[in-house]
Amino acid sequence: MNDRAPVADWATDFDHLDPRWVEDPPSIWRELRQTCPVAHTDRFEGVYLPSRYEDIRAVAYDTEHFSSRRIAVREGKELLPPSPPVTSDPPAHRDDRRILLPPFTPQAVAKLEPRVRAICRELLEPLSNRSQCDVAVEYAQEIPTRVTARMLGISEFEGARFRKWVRDLLELGVADPGVVHRVFAELDAFFAQEIAKRRKAPGDDLVSYLLDTRLDGEPLNEEHISGTLRLLLIAGIDTTWSMIGASLWHLATHEDDRKRLAEKPDLIPTAIEEFLRAYAPVVVGREIVKETEIGGRRLRDGEMVMLAFGAANRDPAMFPDADRVIIDRTENRHAAFGLGIHRCIGSNLARMEIRIALEEWLGQFPDFILSAGAVVKWSAGTVRGPRQIPVTLRN
Repeated sequence: MNDRAPVADWATDFDHLDPRWVEDPPSIWRELRQTCPVAHTDRFEGVYLPSRYEDIRAVAYDTEHFSSRRIAVREGKELLPPSPPVTSDPPAHRDDRRILLPPFTPQAVAKLEPRVRAICRELLEPLSNRSQCDVAVEYAQEIPTRVTARMLGISEFEGARFRKWVRDLLELGVADPGVVHRVFAELDAFFAQEIAKRRKAPGDDLVSYLLDTRLDGEPLNEEHISGTLRLLLIAGIDTTWSMIGASLWHLATHEDDRKRLAEKPDLIPTAIEEFLRAYAPVVVGREIVKETEIGGRRLRDGEMVMLAFGAANRDPAMFPDADRVIIDRTENRHAAFGLGIHRCIGSNLARMEIRIALEEWLGQFPDFILSAGAVVKWSAGTVRGPRQIPVTLRN
């Protein structure tokens, strides 16, 4: 990605792998909103980028002109094996999504809270006698990795392998189709083994749940199960650890907000909604299957649209003081979990993990700051979040 040509003009040549996008995308969205609200690039074989909430929403809700069969803006146009329901279009999408609703209801998620809290405390214990740590690597990235693994009935300590798959697919794979194919092959082989194990010995996990699921009276085929498991592993890890990391980065760099949440933990759920709005990590793609118009611009079929939900969340037409993080903002209909039929199924789980992660961290370390001279690294690609956050713990 470092060998890519720098962006010459964000309105006509944008690139979400460019270092300027990685470091400060809100400034780019702000400029485009004022000068070219629906940008275009010839990179990635043609992509449009709406930057206003109303235009992003219009695309997300329009399943006639925009397909979800290609959900990532990346090099290469070939279709990958499906990962239902995120790659499903109507009418199949409704049933594909309905299958996954029961394990992610508020009631189902609440049953996981004790284990999530225990995981956080296990991670915090070895930090208690230290003055510094990397809160991204040693805390944020571990929580959703272990939780997702537990839900899938897989060892919680496969984290290194899972993180490599996530990084390879969502960062390196954007510029290298070969990496995507390798990761898909490795994931499918991994889940084929897990499926075979559950056929012999079912358990209380999502692999067994999908094996037991019926669609129109018939069991799901193995491609459907493997694709859904691939989605749950990748989507359940990176987006959530990115939000935990971004929230802790904000608190490490905003002393007033940190002190306020440490003193008033009841405000944490409201603050989380604002962190989700301000630091929404996800961009998704839609393939234009029928020429149409969005925001006064004609969109050609065969090209892609990139939906940066963070751009929607920073639109001042929708959110007063959109570029300010206001942790007690009460009216907050953000789009961090997406819009339309593909709104994130796992939003209840993600909110719970972020809430418990912040409650436990602030309970143990109410006073922490970004370390002097610290370099914070943010990821590029489909999901943006801090991958390295060196902090000083002031007990």
